[in-house]
Order: sequence, then structure tokens, then C-alpha cells
Amino acid sequence: MARGLATEAGHGTMKQNSKGIAFIDTLGKAGRALLAARPDVKEIPFSSFITRADFQSLLAADPTIAAVVLGGQIISTPELEATPALQVVARVGVGYDLIDIPALSPRRIPLMTVGTANSPSVAEQAFHMLFQLIKRSNDQDRLVREGRWQDRMTAMPHDIFGKTMLVIGCGRIGSRVVRRAVAMEMDVLVFDPYVPAATIEALGATAVAHLDEALPRADVVTLHCPRTPETLGLIDERRLRLVKASAVLINTARGGLVDEAALYNALITKRLAGAGLDVLMHEPPPTDHPLFALPNVVFQAHMAGVTAEAVERMSVAAVENVLSVLDGRIHEANVVNADVLGPARVTE
Repeated sequence: MARGLATEAGHGTMKQNSKGIAFIDTLGKAGRALLAARPDVKEIPFSSFITRADFQSLLAADPTIAAVVLGGQIISTPELEATPALQVVARVGVGYDLIDIPALSPRRIPLMTVGTANSPSVAEQAFHMLFQLIKRSNDQDRLVREGRWQDRMTAMPHDIFGKTMLVIGCGRIGSRVVRRAVAMEMDVLVFDPYVPAATIEALGATAVAHLDEALPRADVVTLHCPRTPETLGLIDERRLRLVKASAVLINTARGGLVDEAALYNALITKRLAGAGLDVLMHEPPPTDHPLFALPNVVFQAHMAGVTAEAVERMSVAAVENVLSVLDGRIHEANVVNADVLGPARVTE
């Protein structure tokens, strides 16, 4: 039996004549309750740490699997070949760079994400990291704990009031960041070539057409775009040289958007004041990652969109997504590969 396959009794995994739904074991209680309430669903939980080979084995072991609810697992041709009855792939999240959409679409299998379920949480985390850096909270905490009260002026905090924030990407998350920044009386610039300027201006921000022209104006640069061939390495050495030495960079989007070697060089040469990183190119990163040695970088383990509340919201959204497909009433707004909507699914 593949590792990660549930073995606990009474979990509903043995329902007969049912459609199988394989789901990550960290799925929230609210989502699990929706599955448990369905007599026509067979529940197949798997470990969030399952290897790719074991995941493929798990899928191949049960021909009833019609849906998978994923965390950070890969779905590509080998996984699809292991699940001939698959009708839908759902992410417990909004990113999908590990999902092979060109492999899904010819089979008419929709990839679905959770929409806005975790976007408030990510927006809040971006500001949490911003405050850690701007207010020097880690430095001030250390000084108090070390009995160095008299040295408090050596870690001088700054205001965000009146500062300029550049938001790169103005979708579900970026638009929330914009609204929060405007409410905190910041000047907000937005770079997103796919969002009309009128939409951005309605949020109280200023649309900018050229990223390179906006970077020198920013005190804070925060990333809220997907990782695509277009955005991979978006913030590279050249662009880091355009940013103010007093600025900070926040990435709660995806690893790979920022060239980490270039970021390290910018920080150690004081061409950038600090960085907040929820994501890295390789996750988990090696323990000797050069950025870990720098005091002006704060980290989280890809947890910006993972709060107690967001986990429950995402679990409900993900389960409702797969049930909408199995019930023939697909939530089209949550489908990434919209080209699959229409004719009957191709199974060959």
C-alpha cells in the first residue's frame, strides 16, 4: 500500500459504488465534513509529505478516483495515466505552477482553485512582514530581551505613512493589498498590464505602465503575481539596482519571481534595506541558504495564505469545487483552464 493512504477505521474510505475523492490530509475540518455528508463519495486521504512515486501508486490503486484535492503535489501525464476516471483537479490554494495544464486540458479535466478564500490572509501577511522590517520589531524585541533598553535608538523604526508602495499584480490578493495600503495613507502604484488602469484607479491607486520606471519611486515593492515564464526572475539584478537603497521588498507570491542571488548581493552591499520572503525558489530550502545569515530578512515557510481561518475557507472552497464537477454544476469562476468548459471530456 502506498504511503499516505488512510488506514483509520470509520473514515468513510470503504463506501461502495462511490466516486473516489483523494485529498490531502491537512484538509480543514469544514471541508472534510462536506465530504463525510455525501454517501456517494469515497474518501481517500493522503499525506502532505507523500512522494511523487507513492502518490502515483495511490492513484493507480483505486480506479474509482474521480477527483483529487491537492496541496503541493505534482499533476502531470504520469498521474493522469494512473487515474483514467479523473474528472477534476482542485488546489487547496490559488497557485498552480506544479500542475501541468497542457496535460489536463486535452482530457477536458478542469483545474480549480479556491478563488478569494485565502487572499485576505496573504494580504495581511504582506503587511506583517512590512511592519517587521519598517518598524524594526525583531531588533527592538532583541534589545529589550538583552537588557539593552538604552540602545533602542540604534534600531530606529520608520513610518509607512506617506511612503510609496509599488504593488506588482492587482488580482485577488494584490487588490486587497492596495486597499489596505490606501487606508494606511500610503501612495500606491500598481503595475499589472492585465488590469485596466480605471480598475486600479478606482481602488485609489495609480496605474503604471512600465515597471522599470516605477521601481525607483517605491519605498516598498510587494509581489502578488503568479510564477509564469513571463514573471520568472522578474526582480533580477538589473531591476534591484533601480530600487532605492532605503526600500524593502516583500514576496508572498511565488519563489522564483525574485533572483535570490541578486537579492543577497543587493542586501549585503546595502543597495536594499530589507526583504520579507514567504516563498523561495526551492522549498524547503537548504539550511545553509545565504539569505538566512542576513539580519534584515524575515521569513515564513510559505504560510502567508495558511491561517486557521483560511484553512477552513479553502477546504470548503476546494471540496465545493470538486463536488460541483461531480454533480454537473461546475463553478466556472474557479476554473483555471477555461478552455475545458464546453464539449464532453476527452478520455483517450
